[in-house]
Amino acid sequence: MKTVIHRCLVLLLVTLGLVLGGCDSPQTGSLNPNQPSPTATVSAPASATTPPVTNLARLEGKATVELIVNGGAIRIELDGTNAPITAGNFVDLVKRGVYDQSIFHRVVKEPEPFVVQGGDPQSKDPNVPKAYWGTGNFVDPATNKPRYIPLEIKPKGASEPLYSRTFKTANISQPPQLRHTRGAVAMARSEMPDSASAQFYFALTELPFLDGSYAVFGYVTQGMEVVDKIQQGDRLESAKVL
Repeated sequence: MKTVIHRCLVLLLVTLGLVLGGCDSPQTGSLNPNQPSPTATVSAPASATTPPVTNLARLEGKATVELIVNGGAIRIELDGTNAPITAGNFVDLVKRGVYDQSIFHRVVKEPEPFVVQGGDPQSKDPNVPKAYWGTGNFVDPATNKPRYIPLEIKPKGASEPLYSRTFKTANISQPPQLRHTRGAVAMARSEMPDSASAQFYFALTELPFLDGSYAVFGYVTQGMEVVDKIQQGDRLESAKVL
């Protein structure tokens, strides 16, 4: 019984770290890493399957992205069929060079494998202290403001994704189409559902307790051994769409 309780506490702590280590929420814009994520009410869209933002990049079908880390290649198949906005956002950021030379600022492997997290654009800025890595977003040069994407998770068997709500708040009991299996790639975010921007993570093992709360948008198809060797502070050398 003690072992079970300990494992539950560990999973709770690392999951909380995923939330706080994600992007700043749209309401804060603060770079203070000690500032707790704010709580706020997010109004659901008129239709649960209608994305609240329409001027975002979308991926139709699938695409392959290759990341180079420590000289090794990681290939990810992005699923625009089931996560068109989330996958489209990632493709757009890759094409813009946002991820090139960024740092993997959070790696959790002990006491149990959890995630490798990176994608903070400000982590490649030598003028930004390490303490602020994991608090940044993609700032769109067209607006000079952070760009956020809605939480987008498609229930298994559904024709369209659910937007801006977790499965728990939407009272959805079936699993998502894209699950947190080993090698899943998903977006990090703050406590607010529509706060994902650029930061992403690799699932190092099956993480079913994250299903329905975080948006998976692809899977590692080659190079999972490279992901397993990533250490905190390692650099994402380059990213390109194949």
